[in-house]
Parts: sequence; C-alpha cells; structure tokens
Amino acid sequence: MDMTTDPRTPLRKPLDPIKALDRPKGCDGVGLVLQGGGALGAYQAGVYQALHEAHLEPDWVAGVSIGAINSALIAGNPREKRLERLEEFWNTITARDPYTAWPEGDANRKFRNGLSAMNAMLFGQPGFFQPNAQNAWLAPRGAKAATAFYDTGPLHKTLEKLVDFDLINDGQVRFAVGAVNVASANFAYFDNAVTNIGPEHVMASGALPPSLPMVRIGKHYYWDGGLVSNTPLQHLLDNCGNMNMLVFQVDLFSAAGDIPRDMPEVMSRAKDIQYSSRTRTTTSHFLETHRLKEDLYQALCMIPEEKLTDEQRKQKSDLSRLPEINIMQLIYRQKAWEGDAKDYEFSRLSMKDHWRSGYYDTRNTLAHKDWLEMKGTGGGIHTHDVHRAHELYG
Repeated sequence: MDMTTDPRTPLRKPLDPIKALDRPKGCDGVGLVLQGGGALGAYQAGVYQALHEAHLEPDWVAGVSIGAINSALIAGNPREKRLERLEEFWNTITARDPYTAWPEGDANRKFRNGLSAMNAMLFGQPGFFQPNAQNAWLAPRGAKAATAFYDTGPLHKTLEKLVDFDLINDGQVRFAVGAVNVASANFAYFDNAVTNIGPEHVMASGALPPSLPMVRIGKHYYWDGGLVSNTPLQHLLDNCGNMNMLVFQVDLFSAAGDIPRDMPEVMSRAKDIQYSSRTRTTTSHFLETHRLKEDLYQALCMIPEEKLTDEQRKQKSDLSRLPEINIMQLIYRQKAWEGDAKDYEFSRLSMKDHWRSGYYDTRNTLAHKDWLEMKGTGGGIHTHDVHRAHELYG
C-alpha cells in the first residue's frame, strides 16, 4: 500500500522517491524525536518514510507514548524492514474501519470521524487495546480492571511480533522512551545506553490514564510520559555530549492555534496546549547553558596552564568544542474536520491523511538543504519550521 497516495484522488501520480542526501559536513549524528499523540502518530511514520528515502537514517530515536512505539519499530528493525514494519503496525491498528465510503465535505468528514472515534471507544483497536470485560467504575477497588478502561495485552503481542528488542539492546541506534512514575510523579527515561529495553518500557511510555493501564517495571508503576513532558528533546540535548546533531523533532500537537469558537474547538485547543512540546523553553535553556559554558571556557583560557588542576584542564578541553544542534521542527497541523477526538480516531482514511502530511512536510523540509548544514560557528542551536517557509511541493 502506498501511504502517500490520496485514496480520494486515485489518479494523482505520487512524486518520485527523494534522492539520497549526504549527511551534512560536520554532522556527527542524526536524531529523531517523536512526541505523543495517539492516532496522529501516523504523521511520524510519514516523516520517517521521507528520511528513509533520503538515506538520512537516525542514530538516535527517542519518543513518548505513540512516539515511543514508532521509535521501537524503527530502532528494533534493520533499515530494510523499518518502513515495512511501520506500515504493518498502522495497517493493523486501523483495520477495524467499517466506513469505506462517505460523502465529501468538512461537515460530513467530521461526522464520519466522530463515528470512528466512538467505534474506538466502544470496541478498541485491533493489535492495540480492547475494552476490559468489566467496566472500571464497577470493578472492585484494588482489582486490575479498576484503574483502566482498556487492556493493552494486544499491544504487547504486536510489539513482540514487529520489534526485535535484541537489536534495540545491541545499541546500534541510541533509543530512549519517557514515562512518569505513578507513585512519585518523577519523570524517567528508559535508555538503551543504561537499561535493557523490553516491550514493557515502550508500553509504560504510552500508558495514558484513565484509558490505558499503568505498567509495572520492577517495583514501580508507570504512566504515559506525556503527563509531564510530551517530547524527549531535552533528553537528547542533555546526552549528546559534544556531538554536532541534526535533529528532526516531530510534534503532533501545535502550540500555536486559533481562538476557539465552540465547545469542540475549546476541548481540542485545550488538548493542544496541554500536550504541545515546550521547544522554545528547551532551546532557550540550552542556549543559556551554552553561553555559560563559553564564558567558563574563556575564563579558563585566561588562567596559566600550570595553575590549572587536572580536572580544570579536562573541563577546558571538553569546553573547547561545544556541540552544534540543527533542529528541524515538523509540527502536525490540524485539519478543518478534526476535533478533540483526533488522537483516538483510528480510521484508515485519517491514518493515511496523517502519514501523507508527515511525508510531504519532511520532503519540503529536506528541500531546504541550507537548513541541514552545520554552520561551523562554534556550537549553538538553530531551529527551522517548514510551515514558516514557502512550500515547494503539494
């Protein structure tokens, strides 16, 4: 199945695959940072397809919630199988879509999406989650069914089928997913640099209450990391050391939006604000830290070498090369017919819409080759957003 072909315009000819791109000169690694957002996560798969065609495979993948699942599908498969596994996952969880034909128009599409979201609430999604036999409100206190409405056993089987966790733990690709400790509210990253990753770590990152059950890892229970921070960009910046990184940050909720005009728009906008990435805060913190490191380096350079301690000499050497980070921001833009159920509306048509949007947004981004280049100006951070630039493709 060609995920980038619009089923409503079957005569449209897809663009030719993207030509392979060389890594920018001076780039030490490529990072892919994936935000949470449920059904909107197909947008991230489209982003990966474009990077795959351009031969810009990530050395780092980090995700939260659905971003954690997509990250596992990428890091847990060899390059030649990654796109195939992403397609299999998204085709599996959108297989229960009874509405194969529908009249055109925004109002009709909004109604159709509403029915699809209701279908997900009533019956779950194949290979992902299913309703508990007993409703949580009726289950006895302390019972497993009393703390969630759905069972994610199907997701565990899907992950075991589609993800090679031995490959993740080999560390060929740096992999990290974020979750929050239910008892302490502390945020935790499960990083294959220090943790042996299994399906439970991925599931913990996507255990959004009250719908999905908390996941036990060791002695602790975890919920969806999006409750605290919906993007793992900070984790990458804190752990990339002195590497010059080209980072593709894929957000599913936009921080910028229109003033709501009715209650569905109020609920949708509130969800955007709650789960949108705090990219500006993260990048501002990184720049401030970067400036402090530059000042410290200059101060150490003013001290005669023989008066420096061994620790100070090492610190001076480390500070002599500060990392340069180029962030390509790819932010999903909500369609006119989408409402507050956009993250649990799993129709096949919407999935392909989201996938296609991610693919073309990334294709447009890669066309700005100057954005990808390392400036070689002694470190720092640079951000680019394709929606603020002229789009080159349809």
